[in-house]
Order: sequence, then C-alpha cells, then structure tokens
Amino acid sequence: MTEAAVTKPADWASDQEVRWCPGCGDYSILTAMRMLMPTLNVDRENTVFISGIGCAARFPYYMNSYGMHGIHGRAPAISSGLAIARPDLDIWVIGGDGDMLSIGGNHLIHALRRNVNLKILLFNNMIYGLTKGQFSPTSEVGKVTKSSPLGSLDHPFNPVSLALGAEASFVARTHDMDRNHMMDTFRRAHEHKGAALVEVFQNCNVFNDGAWENITKKNVRDANLIQLTHGQPIRFGVDNELGVVVENGQAKTVNVADVPFDALLVHDEQKEDPSTAFMLSRLSRGPFEPTPVGVFRAVDRGEYAEAATAQLASAQETQGSGDLAAMLRSGGTWTV
Repeated sequence: MTEAAVTKPADWASDQEVRWCPGCGDYSILTAMRMLMPTLNVDRENTVFISGIGCAARFPYYMNSYGMHGIHGRAPAISSGLAIARPDLDIWVIGGDGDMLSIGGNHLIHALRRNVNLKILLFNNMIYGLTKGQFSPTSEVGKVTKSSPLGSLDHPFNPVSLALGAEASFVARTHDMDRNHMMDTFRRAHEHKGAALVEVFQNCNVFNDGAWENITKKNVRDANLIQLTHGQPIRFGVDNELGVVVENGQAKTVNVADVPFDALLVHDEQKEDPSTAFMLSRLSRGPFEPTPVGVFRAVDRGEYAEAATAQLASAQETQGSGDLAAMLRSGGTWTV
C-alpha cells in the first residue's frame, strides 16, 4: 500500500457550516470521523461519502472529500455502482434508520448479501428527525408521534439482526456518547474487505431526546453495555459480575457467580455461521436492558466488485471484446 498524504482532522473538515440542531448526536459522529480519517492512510481524493435523505444525509457536505447527497434510500444502490466501477475508492455510506430501513431497506440488504466493499454507517435515533418527528422503522411499539397519535402498531426492526439475517460479512454497533469506541469500530469497518454495517445509537435531542440514555450515559454504561471482544468470555457489569450464556438456543444474561466459568459464552466474531451473533443481537428487547456493542461478525467472503471484475476479464479473454452495435441489432427487430 502506498503512503497517503499526511493530514490532520481539520483537513477533513469542509468549508460548509454544520447545520444540525444544537446538541444533536450527529456532531459527535462527525467529529469522530474527522479525527479517524488521518489515521487510516487514505487520501481525500480517493474517499467518497454517499448519503440518502434525512438529517444524517447532510454528512457528505461536512467532509472535505468527494461526496454525493443522493435520494431517499438509494445510497447503498448508488454506492454499489460506484464501488464496482471504481474499486480503488474508499466508499462510506451514511444514512438514518428511516432512510436505510424504510424506503432503502431493499437496497441495503442486497448490498450486504452481495458483499460490496462499502462501509455503511446507520445512524439510529428511532425517529424521523428531518420530517419533524414521525415514528420510524426502529421506533418501539406504542410510540406516540405526529404520525401515530394513538401509538405505533409497527413491530420495529433490529438493524444488527437484519444485517446478520442478510449474512453481512461485517456487523457492528457503537454509540454517539463514546468517541473512542466509535473510532475503533469505524476503523474495524474500514479494515474489512466487503460490506461492513455499523449501527450507531444516535440521539435526536429535539424529537426523541434520551432514547438511549438508559444504557449509554456514562454512569450506567458498565451495567448496560456489553462489550464484545473476540476470543474473550462475554462479561460486563461494574465489577464484571455479569455474563452471557446460551441456554436452549437462546442467549441470556446471568450472574457469573451462579454458573461455572466455562459456561460463559466466548465471543467468536469470525464464526462462519451467523446464528450465535444473531442470538447476541436479540439479547436486549430495547434500550432499557443490557445491550451488546462492538463487532458481532467479521468473516472473510469474496468481495463483489473484485469478483465482477474477474468475471469480465475472464469473459473478454475467452470470448474477446463484444460488438455493442451488433448486439443492439441482433435477435428480433421490428419497425414502428
């Protein structure tokens, strides 16, 4: 790998005024990204941020690199095309829970299953912020909003479960209250070859303030955030007094003192079968119970753009260059 130009966080900041509501969690994510980029050995001219619609989608404006503010839900599709045409680029996809999981849900799952080399950051605040507070695909049942005055009837998506169900090769979770954790998680996603999805718990302090605070505030994190570390028994709590075991095909939390030590689940992010990672993603029923964060899955699988390029090269070698004019005039034709 050639050495990239040396940069500072300020070099990654564009000249655009950052326009999110004061106190929005997006500021924290943006700062983490700007601080991370100089450490990745990448050039700004080879880095692209692509977004859809929503508050999160302003992100490309604020990074001093190439970028595109796309249309609602289509960022994974646009990014897939770019990744296949230009596999030399570092491509980050930015979107919120509404943008990515509602109109964009179909594009997201296919980018993940194809394993296109994209780094997808899904900002999850469990609400539609830009359109002023309607319930989103991750809002809890019973959520009272402008579009659900009697409470939402929709069962919410779990973004990590969804990604694992699509057999994404890299799936992780972080939150906007811990910059170092965000940077470490984004770095792992960048190092991964293939589709990487990172769910970011993000606070919308105007329309859904404090949605995650029962598990992400500093004074409750030790008891409620379960840090996944590859190769280590899963333990958490102020004094590591709690752990995770699997019983009857289901992950559950226990007091470490109540079970044999070897009963604790040892986290294996490289396990080919995603079922254990899926169990971990279902450990919490909502942001009021101990919730895993970190890397759930990181496996090697053939990357899509690389495979497509090899397939085209093989076809050209065996069949020669095609004749576009002949193809357009082949088969049945008619006159109107």
